[in-house]
Parts: sequence; structure tokens; C-alpha cells
Amino acid sequence: MASLTGERNVRCSSCLPSSTPPESDACYLALKAHDARFDGSFFAAVTSTGIYCRPVCRVKTPRRENLRFYRHAAEAEAAGFRPCLRCRPELAPRAASWSTEDASRILAFQAARLMDEPDAWKPMPSAGTTAGESSGGTMAQIAQKLGVSDRHLRRIFEAHFGVSPLQYLQTRRLLAAKQLIADTQLPMAQVALSSGFASVRRFNDAFSRHYGLNPSALRRARSAPDGLGVSVRLGWRPPYNVPAMLGFLRRRALPGVEQVADREFTRTLRLMRGTQHYGGWLRVRFDEDRAQAMLTVSDSLAAALPTVINRVRAALDLDADPIAIHATLHAAFPSSDGVRVPGTLDGFELAVRAVLGQQVTVAAARTLGARLVAAFGDPIVTPVAGLDRLFPTPAALAAASGDELGRLGITRQRQAALHALAHAILEGRIALHPGVDVETTCADLRALPGIGDWTAQYIALRALRWPDAFPAGDVALQKALGVSNARAATQAAERWRPWRGYSVLRVWHAIEHSTST
Repeated sequence: MASLTGERNVRCSSCLPSSTPPESDACYLALKAHDARFDGSFFAAVTSTGIYCRPVCRVKTPRRENLRFYRHAAEAEAAGFRPCLRCRPELAPRAASWSTEDASRILAFQAARLMDEPDAWKPMPSAGTTAGESSGGTMAQIAQKLGVSDRHLRRIFEAHFGVSPLQYLQTRRLLAAKQLIADTQLPMAQVALSSGFASVRRFNDAFSRHYGLNPSALRRARSAPDGLGVSVRLGWRPPYNVPAMLGFLRRRALPGVEQVADREFTRTLRLMRGTQHYGGWLRVRFDEDRAQAMLTVSDSLAAALPTVINRVRAALDLDADPIAIHATLHAAFPSSDGVRVPGTLDGFELAVRAVLGQQVTVAAARTLGARLVAAFGDPIVTPVAGLDRLFPTPAALAAASGDELGRLGITRQRQAALHALAHAILEGRIALHPGVDVETTCADLRALPGIGDWTAQYIALRALRWPDAFPAGDVALQKALGVSNARAATQAAERWRPWRGYSVLRVWHAIEHSTST
């Protein structure tokens, strides 16, 4: 196991089974060192102040006997502790520890992911319900989506997270609201609704009872909104190879939709929250010194900011656990520490681009994608020159004729795949977001015409955020592994479970780096 000291006999909380309490001695060493590698892996609560902090908090380290350690913020809050106003636990990367051998652990994390992306499985709460009142139905719907009973899911969730689903959901909503209050000038009504509360009154009541503060007391003095967007900070655990991430995105950027320049990634985005449709733009600027990404979204997306934050965290793999990944992959890829798996802001968009990229070069797939955007993407006005298109909707591609797609250079086989994919999304037969059952979704994708295992695994890797996805049919991957077929590639990568997806990106990064030097 990776450790604070480089020795294998000292383990951090992220290296342990989720049902095991964090090892206090290792956590205390990380806290004393303000070690950013463990940010979000555990939280330190101080009994003398009633406050819990991130490992990176710069306040004077409390005495050991005054500290308790918790794996999740929800555990600390359930024990009666309040978040630190200085290190701000809401900025920490989220816990992300996986095991392909523990089905119950996978189930618990899938449920947590679905709760983080509520619009993927349920409508917004009605005006007559609170966050707490709607959570009974919440878990029933999530359990149904995951194919288990409500009771079983609650038991598994509590065993792995140490809190009930209601406590987890309440903490996520309150911390989301806390971030919006501290970093933006959004009206309190918008903060409340965006964070999942049904009204300002109920939000104020929950916030005051939980944190002992009036929400407005946290609002920082800031200049008035200038119409150029709303900005928030998002943390990650180092190391993070920012040039590798931006290079991957730059080579695949679709004109009109995406741009990469210096340390910034900018793009347009369309999403649906409840029954509301939103369209706008976002920009991410990487601050490697602080291990933070500064996210700016257009005012038109501000009402859906928590959803956008979740999508950006997934798209840029900000919640990866480098220590666990390093322990499995470093020996085979010693020069690729910090390489992350790029995700996506929209599962359907990623799937379409995967289909267009079948058996062609990255440049050719980008050309086809650019033509598709120009022909079927809706125009949008942004303050960024050259950023003027939204990616086509499922409805637009479902309605596109074969002749229209053929004129773009898209073959009939890919036309059939795009039509089938668009109809499956529109009819709700397939959902492409983190938290869905990976095996079932991949099987459903392979059942569509023109979609094979490579495409399904690629979608699982980037859209479903499955860290063990492995597109074994990738020719470049097989060549790098010194094998000649998918079965041999799968066997060769067996030792890298449950991080085979990260091994794929390390192979691709090495190939791209060698061809560019």
C-alpha cells in the first residue's frame, strides 16, 4: 500500500476497506504535513471546537487527543461537527475508492453517484416537499434503478458510508449551498433551489439547525455580478498531469463547441434540470500550485451550477485517487503518474463521438464531429470568439435522414448506430451517466446496430466513469502490450484491476507523447 512515508506498513484511510475506520496515526501524519494527496480521503474533527477540516487545512494542528477522523464529510456532520470556514470541506475532492471484487461497495458508490446527479433519475422536488421529505422516494427510485430493494440499498449504504442515505444527501446539499453562498452572488432563493431545497425558508431552517449560522452570514464581500459568469473553485488530489489532460482535449476539440488554450478549457454546454433546459458556456482554468480548477459558468447556467460542478468534476477526473492508482500502475508506467481519465459533460455526446471514432484516426473523427455540429448543432451566442454551437441533441440526430448524414461523410453503418443510439436515449432505454449498472448498459449498447465491445467499453470508461473499463480491441493498445488480439490484451491487463481504464490512458499518453517528440 502507498503511504505517507513511502513505506508499505503505513496506510492512509483511502487504502482501507470502506467499512474500516480511518487509521488515526496515518491520518494524523497527513494532517500535520498538510498533505494534499489525502485531501478528501478523510476529514479531521476537533472535539474542542466542534469543527471538522480537510487534511490540507493550514490552521495550527490540534493536539492528537482532541481529534477524531472520519472518512466522509457526512460522517463528521452526523457526529455533530461543523465544516471549517477556512479550508472549506466543500472544495475537497470526493472520496473515490473502488474494488471490482466487492459488489456491495460498488453498489454503494453507484447509489452515491446517482444522488450526486439527481436529474438523471428523478424530477426536482415539488414546492410542497423538502429535501428530507423527498429522500424516502429518492432511495426507492435509486434502488429500483439499481435493481435492488430499498431496504437492502439502505443497509449497504450505511455499512460503507457510515451514515444513512438521508444524512449523506443532506450533507451534499448543504455543502453545495455553502459553496454557492461563499463563491457567488446568486440570490438565496436560487442557491436554495439549485442545491435541492424546495424553498428558501426550508433551506434557511436546515442550514441554521445544522451549522448554527444564518446562510447570509457566510456571504463574502464581492463585487456585483458583471454578466460574465459565475466562478467557483474545485479541488483535486495531486499529482495531476494537466498538460496530458489538456492535450487529450485539444486533439479532440470540436470547432464551435470546444477550445483549449494555455491552461484553460472552454466549451458550450446544454443540459436539462428537471423540466428546465439550460444552454451556455463554461471555462476551466487550472491552478496547479493550489491543486484547484477555477470553474466559470455563464449566467444562463448559474441556476444549474451544482449539476455543472458534478459534470465538470467527472469530465476532468478531479476525484481520482492517485495513491491507489499509483500502487497498481506505477511499476508498469513509471513516467505516467498523474495521468487522468478524461470523462465527458454529456454522455450522449461522448457516445456519438465514440461511434464517429470507430476505426479512424483522432483527426478524422474530429473532422466528422465538426461537420455534425455545423449541420445539426444549435447556434448559441457567447463572449468567446469561435464558441458558437451546441452539440446536437438526440432528437436532432434521430430526425436526421440518411442522405443528410451521408453528405457529411458518415457511413451507413455509423448512420444506423447514431439513429439507434439517439432513439434509445430518447425512449429512456439507455442512460449514459455515472452510477448506472455498467454491465447492463454495455450489453444494451452492444445490442444496438454498429456498436461493438470497443465502443461500449470506451463509453463506459469516459461517460459511465468506470475505472476498470478496458477496450481490449484497441489496436494501438494491443501493439503497446505486445499482443495481437483482444483476449490476449485482456489477460495482459488482468494485473491492473481495478484500474485498467487508467492503464489505457497511460498507454495512449505514451503513444501520443512519443509521436509528438
